Amino acid sequence: MYKVTGLTKHMSSEGKTILDHISMEFGEGEMIGIVGPSGSGKSTLLRCLALRTRWNEGTYTSQGESLISESGRASMKNKSQFAYLEQNPQLNPNKTAHKNVLIGQAGQTPWWRRLTGAVRSDDYMGAMDELERFGLLDKAKVPAGKLSGGEKQRIAICMALVHGASVITADEPVVGLDPHSADRVLQTLKSICQEQGKTVIAALPIELAERWCTRIWGVAEGKLVLDVAGRRLTSSEKKLI
Repeated sequence: MYKVTGLTKHMSSEGKTILDHISMEFGEGEMIGIVGPSGSGKSTLLRCLALRTRWNEGTYTSQGESLISESGRASMKNKSQFAYLEQNPQLNPNKTAHKNVLIGQAGQTPWWRRLTGAVRSDDYMGAMDELERFGLLDKAKVPAGKLSGGEKQRIAICMALVHGASVITADEPVVGLDPHSADRVLQTLKSICQEQGKTVIAALPIELAERWCTRIWGVAEGKLVLDVAGRRLTSSEKKLI
C-alpha cells in the first residue's frame, strides 16, 4: 500500500502552488484515472507520484517505509519502483525497439548502463518476453523511429516492466492516437494490473477513465476533489472538475 499525505508542490520560479496538500492511498492492481481540466496539476501529480520531481512538502510511504527524504527528493533505489510515461515516449529513434526496452528510461536504469548499453542475458530474454506479450515481437528489430504512436507507447510500457517498475504513471498515454490504437494501449495497461498486480495511474479524458479504470481521481486547481471507485461519475461530480 502506498500512502501520500500533504503532497504540496510549488512552481520554483514564481512560488505558485501547483499541488495543494493532496492526500491519498493506493495499492497493487489498481488502474486509476486522473481527470480534470488543463492546468489543474494532473501532469505534476503524476511526476511527483513517480518520484520524477522534488516535493516541497508532504510524506510518501510504501508499506510504512518512506520513499522521499525530508528535502522531498528520492533515491535511485526508490525511483526504480516507478515509471513515468510521457505523452510522446522519448525513445532513441535510431535504436531498435528491443534495444530501447533493454536500455530503459532515465530514472529506471543506472547512468553507466544507459551510456554503455551493457545488459544481462536475463534482461535480454525478459525484453523479448514482454515484446511478445504485447504483440510487438515482430517489431523487435525495427528502429523506434519507424514505429507508430501506439507501438511506441507499448514499447514504453515494456521498458517499465523489464526494469522492475511496480507503479506506472502515464501522462495522457493515448493522446493523438486513433481509437483502435488507444484501446490497444489502455488494454495493455489494464492487463498488467490484472495479471501482474502492477499499479497504473494515468491522466485520461473522463469517458476513457470511466471505461477502463477501477478508480477515478478528480483534480481541480491543484486539489484532489474526487476519489471514486467502481462506478461512473455522477453529473454533480463532473461539475467539480
